[in-house]
Amino acid sequence: MFERARGGERAVLVHLEFPGTDFDADRREFEDLARSAGADIVSIIGGRRQKPDPGIFVGSGKADEVTAAVADHQADLAIFNHELSPSQERNLERRLSCRVVGRTGLILDIFARRARSHEGKLQVELAQLQHMATRLVRGWTHLERQKGGIGLRGPGETQLEIDRRLIRDRIATLKRRLETVRGRRALGRRARERSRTLTVSIVGYTNAGKSTLFNALTGAGTFASSQLFATLDTTVRRLPLPNGEALALADTVGFIRDLPHDLVAAFRATLEEAREADLLLHVADAADPEHAVRIEQVDAVLNEIGAGEVPRLLVLNKIDLREGEVARIEVGADGLPQSAFVSAQNGAGLDLLPAAIARRLFAEAIDDEIVLPPSAGRLRAQLFALNAVRHEEIAADGASHLQVRLPHARLLELCRAAGVDVPPRASSVGEV
Repeated sequence: MFERARGGERAVLVHLEFPGTDFDADRREFEDLARSAGADIVSIIGGRRQKPDPGIFVGSGKADEVTAAVADHQADLAIFNHELSPSQERNLERRLSCRVVGRTGLILDIFARRARSHEGKLQVELAQLQHMATRLVRGWTHLERQKGGIGLRGPGETQLEIDRRLIRDRIATLKRRLETVRGRRALGRRARERSRTLTVSIVGYTNAGKSTLFNALTGAGTFASSQLFATLDTTVRRLPLPNGEALALADTVGFIRDLPHDLVAAFRATLEEAREADLLLHVADAADPEHAVRIEQVDAVLNEIGAGEVPRLLVLNKIDLREGEVARIEVGADGLPQSAFVSAQNGAGLDLLPAAIARRLFAEAIDDEIVLPPSAGRLRAQLFALNAVRHEEIAADGASHLQVRLPHARLLELCRAAGVDVPPRASSVGEV
């Protein structure tokens, strides 16, 4: 087996067009991914095929072209914008005499560079190990030749088994630690549920400006950069609304086309913030000519993680990069906000967004009358904490007669938990 270079920076990119794909848009994203991983792009090789070659993914002639480019530019690696099987990676490495990285390996490398928190590092390491486990053999092919019969079993077989066992043990350890993290997140969500704090999660394609929007709305100061996957760690901050309510706003990891399944599984704890949210702010880059396609791709990932049914408000960000675009809120046929045109960079339209969020969250808010006995002080405090109480009168027996405004189903839930009767229907429809 050839000796691998230690640098790993000079890269030849290989991107093929298959039926039903957008070659130019996918290639631009591929180049951004490679640069985000720190690659020095020395050559880009394209082509067209009806289906991948089962042995080397590309055709024989294209493989020769890549081999020549690697040699001419003294490249350290070849990066393919496609999912390669372990055998395809192994065959290509032998043929090209350089390291070969597929799309999943490239994205995993970027995630490894971006991870900052303990949780993020655990999730990335788990995804990397799960990806590596199927490719472990290629690093020991020079030793595997020593396998044979009695007296011929050498260090190759032993080393492979040791490495496989170590990887299995490490994966099990990481999964246990991430289950602990998941449990902590679940406790946080249950605490918010007990206090009935609504949760809104920001989702969207990578580099759509989610963290910039999050910082602009909450003043959190989290890391934001015009890079792919700048944010890997979920951050939650309080966001007050114009109607007096407050919600928990969560900034989440960005999505991408063909998000590797290992990453979806590893980031389950983080992605649950989107699945359990009361509303999703789907942030899209309005200046991206492919933003309509990106919206569809994010929707596909949301369906994959079980968040397809969560209500969402589309936020078209970066309108400052589109000539003639103005900040505004557009409503649907039901009269509720469907999309917001804003710029998180210069603040255009951000004053409109909290009201639009409130309208979506409290579209079913109604006026109810409820009588609380003196023993229901905790429920009374919860209603005041939610800014749901519009008027209160105290009776001679100490009971509290309250006029409250919030979704009736939510009032039912709170009252049932406190063992208090609630009117079966609303007395009037309220406006937020």
